Amino acid sequence: MALETGETIETLGDIVRLKVSEFMRQGRRLLAAIEWHLEKRRSRRTLLELTDDELRDVGLTRAEATTEASKSWFWS
Repeated sequence: MALETGETIETLGDIVRLKVSEFMRQGRRLLAAIEWHLEKRRSRRTLLELTDDELRDVGLTRAEATTEASKSWFWS
């Protein structure tokens, strides 16, 4: 079975490979987004472990660090 698309003829196997490739690409993109959000969450929690002097070095107060750490891990 062959399907014509423009000048190329794609077999059913070619179409399946293209669909699987696109599915894998979208899956990797989703995993990267989740990983980014989780890293942001870890970074925010790390702020709570810093001493007041360390927070002052990065330009934050304890209250600002607590506010930042309490933000939603996913939405902000």
